[in-house]
Amino acid sequence: MPDKGAFSFLVNSNDSGKRLDVVVSSLIPLCSRSIASRLIQKGMIRVHDSLKKPGYRVRSGETICGRIPPPEPISLEPEPIRLNIVYEDKYIIVINKQPGLVVHPAPGHYTGTLVNGLLYHCPDLEGVGGEIRAGIVHRLDKDTSGIMVVAKNHLAHTGLASQFKDRTVQKKYLAVVYGEMDSKSGSITLPIGRHPSDRKKMSTFSRRSRFAETTWKVRESFDGATLLELNLKTGRTHQIRVHCAAVNHPLVGDPVYCPQKRTDNFIKKRRDISDLVKSASRQMLHSWRLGFTHPVTGEVLFFEAPVHEDMKELIDGLRAAS
Repeated sequence: MPDKGAFSFLVNSNDSGKRLDVVVSSLIPLCSRSIASRLIQKGMIRVHDSLKKPGYRVRSGETICGRIPPPEPISLEPEPIRLNIVYEDKYIIVINKQPGLVVHPAPGHYTGTLVNGLLYHCPDLEGVGGEIRAGIVHRLDKDTSGIMVVAKNHLAHTGLASQFKDRTVQKKYLAVVYGEMDSKSGSITLPIGRHPSDRKKMSTFSRRSRFAETTWKVRESFDGATLLELNLKTGRTHQIRVHCAAVNHPLVGDPVYCPQKRTDNFIKKRRDISDLVKSASRQMLHSWRLGFTHPVTGEVLFFEAPVHEDMKELIDGLRAAS
């Protein structure tokens, strides 16, 4: 019986000079760069049957061959976690994620995650690259609320992953930031990578950064704060939070990129507004609108979700005080 995970292809002139892990991830839709790198290091992906490093620069005419292993048996437990499902068919689920819900299990969060809830709701979710990802094709931070799409099977996963990789998915967010903007709209095009000294943070001053672009426009201005609508052109980790902090308009309530001790620097005139923004228990960021092509039917879909109650209360309070 043929190995369904095996592959082999020739490097063409367009890919010549690129990193091996980059080429593999671009040619295999569900194989991310991190998965490709791990498999290359394990010797499961080779060039001309020779072991190479993930950063090896391939050359035109070389043969890349390997095998993507099937998902390992999942050890996560399905849990009856409440999910706010906006839309569902036999291929995809669209969820309005509540703040405080971790998307994918990680050290310190092996239970009570969105994945645990998805396994309970849809136990036949599939994985790729030797790990169960439970249909996750994009993520929101734990304390970011709003719209997410999840694939329910391999076919939908492949189609959605390709759209995210090709940047054809429309991702619009709402955020409350400190300060008043100098113009009605603009863009931030600062590269993002791991923070040089704090591995839990991202930074625009990184030794190994990647291009990142965020466009924004003012939805509403308050005394000392602004409600922004932001459009992600790329999908880097913490992108909006890092970009807004980098231009001196950090998100209200962001404990990582705007610690509590810095908030007094932004709002000094009004004690009532200062107390209001200090009461925010999380970053005021909401995935407001998501647009994509249905991976099976081809229908163009758009989904929106109103901001969570705590963010609505903050906006209403700022509006009343301004």
